[in-house]
Amino acid sequence: MKASIHRPTYIEVDLSAISYNLGQVVAQLPAQTQVFAVVKANAYGHGVLPVAQTLLAQVDGFCVSNIDEALELRQAGIEKDILVLGVVPTDVLDLAQAENLILTIASREWIEMVDKDLLNNLRFHIKVDTGMGRIGFLESKTIKEALAVLRQHGAKAEGIFTHFATADQADQAYFQKQLATFKQILSEIEELPELVHASNSATSIWHSDTVFNMVRLGDILYGLNPSGRELALPFPIKPALKLVSELVQVKVLEGGSSIGYGATYTSSEEEIIATVPIGYADGLIRRMQNFQVLVEGHLCPIVGRVSMDQITIRLPQSYPLGTKVTLIGQEDSAIISVQDWADYLGTINYEVVCLLSDRIPRLYK
Repeated sequence: MKASIHRPTYIEVDLSAISYNLGQVVAQLPAQTQVFAVVKANAYGHGVLPVAQTLLAQVDGFCVSNIDEALELRQAGIEKDILVLGVVPTDVLDLAQAENLILTIASREWIEMVDKDLLNNLRFHIKVDTGMGRIGFLESKTIKEALAVLRQHGAKAEGIFTHFATADQADQAYFQKQLATFKQILSEIEELPELVHASNSATSIWHSDTVFNMVRLGDILYGLNPSGRELALPFPIKPALKLVSELVQVKVLEGGSSIGYGATYTSSEEEIIATVPIGYADGLIRRMQNFQVLVEGHLCPIVGRVSMDQITIRLPQSYPLGTKVTLIGQEDSAIISVQDWADYLGTINYEVVCLLSDRIPRLYK
């Protein structure tokens, strides 16, 4: 999808804030820890290439979800290590080899399906399922068998890792259970790969004492608290994303006027109603009705249903066309954060930023 550059709705990304946030986390980590920036899902909606290029000098590599995300980085000239976190189809190993990508290997069945001639010099990390229930080996026995087969055919075991389900929660019981499982499995493998990692953003922040020798930093880079509001951050971070539009029409509606699809809102008195060109096709979903936006520092409610391309808001006074509307960001002392959206929608801040569609242009500073 091409960005709608001739519409006054845009995302402003502060790349210096992302760089600052990375530095804040790294300062808490043990020396010599390898740092991989997680830039999957278009860098959590912030724009993968500008973000990756900004962080090049600060990181040892990048993590992505799939091989196509990795190829986008390679095609942009980024040569640092790239770890593909998801399982890739067995028929793309030659492509992974050609682009010097590091693959995740998560099951014996996948290895059995592979053309063994394609394994020579293949770089890989072993994924261990310690309690997420998604991809990964469950037992050390099958991991050792897998490593033996892979090494026999010339593949390069460079890492082994797991992923914690509850590192961003106050209750640490399940986290400790997963950590113990991972440590036990590691102790049963005689020849471990060089890199051992279990730390995502949450683990790196609140469990830095459990870091092995590599971390995968995602949500925190973008100025977002991985726990939402459950756990306080031990250091300051800066929000990296603003979402802005403007008023394209302002009108006075009489009391008793209905607005939007389904006529779900009816004015109780004469009201000033404005239209803003953003809607659910942009990631501002229909459940955002009755949420608020900022106009000249005033919180203004979204009235009527969110349409595909437009919302209507109630103003405290008339403003000229072109007046700025802040949907995420700060005006004077008033702030609407990504977390505010997440709280209203009953979801997590990760989902909010990932839902912001490619139709919205990203501008960088």
